[in-house]
Amino acid sequence: MKDAFKAQALLAPLNLDVRVDNGTAFITGQAPTEQYVGLIKVVATGISGVKAVDTSGLMFAAPSAPAAQAAPAAPDAGVDTSGTIDASTDAQATQGQYDQAAGDDIVAKALAQHNRIAKGVFNAFQSNGELKDDPIDVLQSGSSIILRGAVDSEHELHLAAQLARSIEGVEAVDASGLKVVGGTKELTKEKDAGGETVYTVQNGDNLSSIALKYFGDAGKYRDIAHYNNISNPDLIQVGQKIRIPG
Repeated sequence: MKDAFKAQALLAPLNLDVRVDNGTAFITGQAPTEQYVGLIKVVATGISGVKAVDTSGLMFAAPSAPAAQAAPAAPDAGVDTSGTIDASTDAQATQGQYDQAAGDDIVAKALAQHNRIAKGVFNAFQSNGELKDDPIDVLQSGSSIILRGAVDSEHELHLAAQLARSIEGVEAVDASGLKVVGGTKELTKEKDAGGETVYTVQNGDNLSSIALKYFGDAGKYRDIAHYNNISNPDLIQVGQKIRIPG
């Protein structure tokens, strides 16, 4: 999820803190205004396994400007996708009022774009019989989609990339972070009460082999150990339940 925030131009500078517990993502830190909450939530829900987003721990540098006080933009005002405002201040409004209104407009446009593109890709995967149970994260950088996670086969990998490209507004798809891991769907079937994936340790398992199964990367064993408060990654027991990070 932190990588998803870093890929979004408006959220990257905020360095938000993330904690996920039982499918709920708890986001803390500071954002410029409350307008950012919607964008934070839609980016977070593009991550596989996130069922809800709690932003009650966020602080805001300034309240959103009331619509009645928002200064009208100059006729030649322009807003770029990086969040930089290039516009003249209206003679009847203060610079602070105009910046607030224009800033909120930038966030609203970014939210609309993310809903249309990344959310469109995520929903397409959820509606597809072959991909809906695969743990695929959908990140967006500009008009590009970044796919991460695991699928059962090369066919599903190509299908995911093809579906992502078919969504209106998607200009490029990076599927290099999507790994083919046989039996991916079987690995995600066991869930706890909160909807999180749980793996039961088998004879011969270690955290590296479990990380390889779920993420295609044995080095992710540290993430699993941290997520389960396992102080010694070399000590796990047959029959132990291991929660898999989203």
